[in-house]
Amino acid sequence: MFARRLVVLTLPILAACASAQELKIAAASDLNPAIEKVGAAFKKQSGVQLKVSYGSSGNFFAEIRNGAPFDVFLSADRSYAESLSEFGKTDKGATTYALGTLVVWVSNRVALNPSPDNLNLLTNDHIHKIAIANPEHAPYGRAAVAALAHYQLQDKLKPKLVTGENVSQTAQFAESGNAEAALIPLSIALTDTMKKGGRFAVISRDAYPPLLQAGVVLRSSQDKQDAHRFLEFLTSSAGQKILQEYGFEAPKK
Repeated sequence: MFARRLVVLTLPILAACASAQELKIAAASDLNPAIEKVGAAFKKQSGVQLKVSYGSSGNFFAEIRNGAPFDVFLSADRSYAESLSEFGKTDKGATTYALGTLVVWVSNRVALNPSPDNLNLLTNDHIHKIAIANPEHAPYGRAAVAALAHYQLQDKLKPKLVTGENVSQTAQFAESGNAEAALIPLSIALTDTMKKGGRFAVISRDAYPPLLQAGVVLRSSQDKQDAHRFLEFLTSSAGQKILQEYGFEAPKK
């Protein structure tokens, strides 16, 4: 369920629409639960369908710098989108579309209840492995490391940490039983699979840097008009309403 995958939202083509009919989207994995509904709503409005690849923001950043053929990049960290602009890879600047939230998730196999501002439960002997996304290229992985440092737990918990390539793989480690706990996005924790398998608590925003998420239209896009329309939709009231259903907050203006 959570491994990186390519998803094509195949909704009926509107014959009257003169656009290219498809946008190639590189999306941070925390968007996985939300993007199908976003894509369906955008398709209904515009006649354009989305072809979505999910992965870590850092890996997509490297791929796009090397010429990967996407129309839009939706990063979980605004800095990746801004850096692509600085490298001349984008058409216009970055658009912030959401604020992400980090949570601590604990498996039902462990008789522990997570609570806000209490990551000390992760030191319990019944928790042998804690899954986080790779902090080298996953924004939520860096947020997880920052949260552990905030609560002065990084050294004590370092032997327990296992890293996923992205937040979807991180959640898969936890859901499959390879980790008893995980630090993951709220959007992933709210999925039916993760709610069925465990419990979670939101981590205080004071414990990690803001997860400002931003998108850019790539200069190499063959359909910049529709790509910009998609970013505009994502930040519109309709797009924001959908994102908020999946645990994202609207960015402060």
